Amino acid sequence: MRILALTNLYPNPYQPNRATFNRHPLRLLAEQHSVRVIAPVLWTDERNARRAGAARLPGNRQMIFDDLTVDHPRYWYTPKALRSCYGHFFLWSVRSVFRKVVEEFQPDIVFTPWVYPDGWAAVRLARRFGLPVVLKIHGSDVRLVDDFRGRDRGTVEALNRAHGVVAVSQDLATRAIQLGADPGRVTVITNGVDRAKFSPGDRCAAQTKLGLCPGVRHLLFVGNLVAVKGLDVLLTALAQLPAEIAPWELHIIGEGNLRGPLVEQAAASGLANQVRFHGGRPHAELPDWFRAADLFVLPSRSEGTPNVLLEAAACGTPFVATNVGGIPAIAHLGASRLVPPTDPVQLATAIAGALVAPPPKPVEGPRDSHETAADLAEFLIKTLDRSRSRHIPQVAGPSPVQ
Repeated sequence: MRILALTNLYPNPYQPNRATFNRHPLRLLAEQHSVRVIAPVLWTDERNARRAGAARLPGNRQMIFDDLTVDHPRYWYTPKALRSCYGHFFLWSVRSVFRKVVEEFQPDIVFTPWVYPDGWAAVRLARRFGLPVVLKIHGSDVRLVDDFRGRDRGTVEALNRAHGVVAVSQDLATRAIQLGADPGRVTVITNGVDRAKFSPGDRCAAQTKLGLCPGVRHLLFVGNLVAVKGLDVLLTALAQLPAEIAPWELHIIGEGNLRGPLVEQAAASGLANQVRFHGGRPHAELPDWFRAADLFVLPSRSEGTPNVLLEAAACGTPFVATNVGGIPAIAHLGASRLVPPTDPVQLATAIAGALVAPPPKPVEGPRDSHETAADLAEFLIKTLDRSRSRHIPQVAGPSPVQ
């Protein structure tokens, strides 16, 4: 099977740690199938990286990554404005590369993680060439669909026209069906973990390797520094921890537009010496961070099925997380405590309780990523076979790739 992946959620030379939750499934699919990737780069990200001294992409904007050929067209859009047009902006930005890759690679199927604008554009482009499309939904792409005017229409259209939909939790599958996806074309494939890398280990040894202070309780957060992750709530909660919990440190791994405000909030709360911002770190370093942590914390306002909780669970690290999205469905896979979102008092209580008396270890842990990649391949093949048995209708109106 020849798979063309189209998604902006994939590493690029300016953001090598971007969306590892998509990178690894594609790498594993490529072990058994031919995979080609189109991964647009936001023009704003490229501009900022170039201003910081990053090198230009090659003239053809094509790279080899994980032994996969990856095209990086520039994604032109209007930041924070005309959001209802983002699907069109995405389509216009990638259409010439999409046509070229289809002619060269001759894919059997298009796979697109993220519904809008990526999936909306993928459906329109792929149907021009009679190709079936499978979308993968992660959480915010269908949970926060009402946050921006115009996004809802594109999301519903993409889910209705896709030939298959992969959800990372039953909760998200239900949401996709509510938005119009055909129940017979929706499947649930929970994310897996590379168990060879994410596994239990000696906590003191990991702390020494990372240069962390001994005799200190180490809390960990890994993710984007954006509002939906609830880091503002976490800092408010940490300011309320009882004195007997000290000394402790919070290690924040990730980047985002809220780093500045979060640094200011930590200082204003008197936590400047206890909150460490480490920026983005290579995915290969994360197992040591999980092993070194006494507790992982994920205070999100909304989530799908976060890989970081699965990775923490695989490393034997207890976690406190909010009771949102697909988190309750995987909480049993780790030593966990769940709390309501945006409640710093309950979050502080849960953190203190987990540090003093860690939750019991689970009977089972998360699945291995090789198993989930095999499930994904099976669903892609099933969708491809089904599409070949019937005519794929063309998108109405003028050809979107002319």
